[in-house]
Amino acid sequence: MSVHLFARMKRLMQFTAKIEPHELRAAMVSFTLVFVLMAAYYILRPVRDAMASDWSDAQVSVLWTFTFLFSFIAAAIHGYFVSRVQLRYLVPGIYGFFASTFVGVYILLGSSVNVDWVNKAFYVWVSVFSLFQVSVFWSFMSDTFNKDQSTRLFGFITTGASIGAIVGPAIPALFAENIGISNLLLIASLVLMATIPLIFYIQHLKHVDLGNHDVHADMAMQKGLGGNPLAGYQVFFKTPFLLGIGLFIFLYAGIGSFVYFELKNLMVDFSREQRTQYWALIDVATNTLTIISGMFITSRLASRFGLALTLALVPVCIVLGLLTVALVPLVWMVVALQIFRRAGNYGITRPAREMLFTIVDRETRFKAKQVIDVVVYRGGDVFWGWSFTALTALLGLGVAGVALVGAAIATLWAAVGVFLGRHFASHDRPD
Repeated sequence: MSVHLFARMKRLMQFTAKIEPHELRAAMVSFTLVFVLMAAYYILRPVRDAMASDWSDAQVSVLWTFTFLFSFIAAAIHGYFVSRVQLRYLVPGIYGFFASTFVGVYILLGSSVNVDWVNKAFYVWVSVFSLFQVSVFWSFMSDTFNKDQSTRLFGFITTGASIGAIVGPAIPALFAENIGISNLLLIASLVLMATIPLIFYIQHLKHVDLGNHDVHADMAMQKGLGGNPLAGYQVFFKTPFLLGIGLFIFLYAGIGSFVYFELKNLMVDFSREQRTQYWALIDVATNTLTIISGMFITSRLASRFGLALTLALVPVCIVLGLLTVALVPLVWMVVALQIFRRAGNYGITRPAREMLFTIVDRETRFKAKQVIDVVVYRGGDVFWGWSFTALTALLGLGVAGVALVGAAIATLWAAVGVFLGRHFASHDRPD
């Protein structure tokens, strides 16, 4: 019976994803790899976010500043190794390295060292890890499948990431109070280590099943830049459209920072385990809504109403949500706003934002995205984190006052989205 069911599932996958028989094992193992990878990350993420409530706004802003600096350093180191190490060794090396560091954190938490120092280092390090976990995976996929296979199989493989992003946070949501925070770190480390045999097996299938002996990821652009975002500054600053995208991202980072700080302050009276569960439930709800919106909403919005409305939709809803929080400053209101903000970004705003890059050439797109994704986004985190600290620590604003300031920022964010969408609609795409 189980054999018969497996055969039917095999035929279904071959039909829906157009997977050829000789590609099935490689596609399934790749699906499993990204599932495991995302599950490991989303076990760690709520643990990280729960720690923030133990620190003041100024302390968190300092950590965000360190995250910004370490992101620069890590990107440069990654660019160095990309230009000197074969991808088949680089990918398992990166995941194995990060897994070993999380095991190290687990050991340190059980030792006599300063636990607060370890927690802060872990907080920054998970944020650095988030820069690489998915981008390295897709570089590996580009090194495994040829162009025809990628167009047919990557959509199916991506589903593994979506499922992993739901299953991963479900583990701390259900078990954080029973097994403790440090054991969650050990579980995530072991799950991340499980990616290594999967990577080597995919490399084996690349030659045995796929026959893609001559397929190699095109890393020339990354090697040329060496992970240095400074190479894209000139093209970024001389292009008003790209500056507009940068401003859109900068304002998005502002709203994200304000909501994050509001939520971490409102959770200060909960235990670390309870906060971990709340953050994990937020991730579960966010990723579930992201899949639904990505499948049924985003493309219909963009095609029917245009990119201007699509880009402005989430910011306008955030304005209304922040005004509501100003009137009803309760934890569950901010939790609901955080879920909507993240799901709206992942499922609607971010895909629409990526469409904007289709009207610039490939080299401009690559270089500008380095500046926007690293400098503008991470730098925005630092700027808005310290801005929030100034509003609360220096001006003494409470939840309602900060929410009103956030509503003003979201209004400007919506206006920039309308401008970008209209420019996109009036512009011819490059050949």
